[in-house]
Amino acid sequence: MTRPQLLSVSAGALVAAILLCGAGEPPATDAPQYDKDGKLVFPSDYRDWTFLSSGLDMSYSALPSMANGHMFNNTFVPRAAYQQFLKTGVWPDKTIILLENRGGGTDVSINKRGVVQTTEIMGYEAHVKDSRFKGGWAFFAFDGDKPAEEIDHSASCYSCHQAHGAADTTFVQFYPTLLPIATKLGTLNPSYIAETKKN
Repeated sequence: MTRPQLLSVSAGALVAAILLCGAGEPPATDAPQYDKDGKLVFPSDYRDWTFLSSGLDMSYSALPSMANGHMFNNTFVPRAAYQQFLKTGVWPDKTIILLENRGGGTDVSINKRGVVQTTEIMGYEAHVKDSRFKGGWAFFAFDGDKPAEEIDHSASCYSCHQAHGAADTTFVQFYPTLLPIATKLGTLNPSYIAETKKN
């Protein structure tokens, strides 16, 4: 076999190996990374991921929202995980859903009405699907871009997502491109379906 033929075979084998290893899971670079203490490393490239949706001044209680400001909740997920959800209606293992909490402003530049996003980052949160965790999911709240500890499973965010998440314990009801997919594929949470029938 000639040298060009050997190179061609090696390249083909490498591509096949990459495709096989990546089947059904996000690429390794988009998978959650943990430090030696088991803390979740902040995914600094999250802005290159797929944008799911944005909420403004959202709250899960009837209490008044922020009195002196506005906040946007921008949600991102690795593209490979997004593509897998489109096919199955559930998230693959090793999915990170990153919530960027960003300040909103009204009197910005030439804007005189409505609310726009500003450069103020108010915090980051992550919802991670990883079989290493109890129940397969875990929540994290970042202090800046420092590695974050897993939030204890006694926290209300776990039970809230179990009871109200539209699909796979996540709030797909707030992601307009994904709710129709989960509905079509039959992966909606029965509790969510019952909840929507009451409203």
